[in-house]
Amino acid sequence: MTQFTLTLHCPERSGIVHAVTTFLVSNGCDIVEHQQFDDDVHGELFLRTEFACAGPATVDDLTREFDVVARDYAMRYRFSDRTPDRLLVMVSKAGHCLNDLLFRWRAGALGAEIALVASNHEDLRPMAEAAGLPFVHIPVAPATKPEAEQRLLDLVREHDIDLVVLARYMQVLSDELCQKLQGRAINIHHSFLPGFKGAKPYAQAYDRGVKYVGATAHYVTPELDEGPIIEQEVQRVDHSHSPRALATVGRDAEALALSRAVRWHCERRVLLNGNRTVVFR
Repeated sequence: MTQFTLTLHCPERSGIVHAVTTFLVSNGCDIVEHQQFDDDVHGELFLRTEFACAGPATVDDLTREFDVVARDYAMRYRFSDRTPDRLLVMVSKAGHCLNDLLFRWRAGALGAEIALVASNHEDLRPMAEAAGLPFVHIPVAPATKPEAEQRLLDLVREHDIDLVVLARYMQVLSDELCQKLQGRAINIHHSFLPGFKGAKPYAQAYDRGVKYVGATAHYVTPELDEGPIIEQEVQRVDHSHSPRALATVGRDAEALALSRAVRWHCERRVLLNGNRTVVFR
């Protein structure tokens, strides 16, 4: 049995699910998991279906045969097989998110393959190389930023990268690069957006006496930290937490939110809905 995933969205109307299931049954496929969401506000339907085919089948075969159905319902759709996505993880000096991703990858719980690690600093080279991964140092300065970003795009092409993961990569990407990576780059932000942007977020949180610390994983867009949100994690804190203790709690939230977002994206559980996301967990 070969397993695939179909994701789609289209204008809401009757008969959509029937058309999908009829197509799958007629092609000898067995539905393993099915989820859908009817967006009554915008009149859209979002659907994710995992299925298994007993006979020989490929993504290209399914796409070609399904296109007739899709045109009738104005569907935007995608078939995916079980080939794991290849990740390029971008880091700077903080290693907690990289460490968490590496652990989940080696445990087979990430839903993807980490192909390499790149950084604007050398600090995390030992961590990456200890995991058997290539580590590429790409220095970034104002005068060399265009060349550094082109080097990043070269790595994406050379290593057949499906998703770029900014695991506390502390450089702002240019609008042009964000557009080229649209839908293929996830960032982790050190707050439960919106709030406490910029430098020393946990010092700001301490000064305000916050009761929750959080983190937000979102797609990268030219609008800084304003991309569609995939996952958010919060932790309860109180007056006894120092800035250092808040940072410790925050790092846990960051690692958890990022790993969930990466896994859900790679399992085709995240569908874009304008500046929002539909996440089939």
